[in-house]
Amino acid sequence: MVLLCKVAAVRKEPLSRERVLAAAVTIADTDGLAAVTMRRIGADLGVEAMSLYHHLRGKDALLDGVAETLVAEVLDAVGRAGGADWRARLRGRFLAAREVMLRHPWGPGLLNSRQSVPFGVYTYYDAILGTLVEGGFTYRLAHRALHAFGSMPLGFVQEVFNAQAGADDDLSAVADVLPHLTAMVAGETHEAELGWCDSRVEFEFTLDLVLDGLERLRA
Repeated sequence: MVLLCKVAAVRKEPLSRERVLAAAVTIADTDGLAAVTMRRIGADLGVEAMSLYHHLRGKDALLDGVAETLVAEVLDAVGRAGGADWRARLRGRFLAAREVMLRHPWGPGLLNSRQSVPFGVYTYYDAILGTLVEGGFTYRLAHRALHAFGSMPLGFVQEVFNAQAGADDDLSAVADVLPHLTAMVAGETHEAELGWCDSRVEFEFTLDLVLDGLERLRA
């Protein structure tokens, strides 16, 4: 009887935009972003798919909402990261964002695919600018720093190559034409986390290189 009451309580929980988006994130984490459809979300929530359109008008609105939810999680994570100076604060925030992306490895691809930028991204970059200016940067140099950071504030890097399965074999077939690229791939390929070359070591190497260079320019 108690179990039946709990089930009834869950079923009576009102449908909301937040519930729909939370279900979408769970599906993406479990089965990938391609599995996120209105039909699948409706099935997981125990409602008709059409009822979801009262909260999100279609697939684009759904994916925009998932992107907003992802960025909100990033903002929550980076908000808890501290540091003694501007470099330590930004480093901590970027690595905190990276942990969010590792929990949601579909995140970089989603953010790169959306035409609209979640407003939370602007507020996050505004805070980064504030940290730089408070650390002694001019707005001109801080602007250049944002370009140098690229997507690292969001916890991932844009890959030069978006290699798919079998790319190593493809390179081996043209090793005589691309000897240096083939040699690099043979020596550096590892299990990717958020991209072909995206390991924590490489992420931190790039981040520290940029931060140290900016400190020299600031000084």
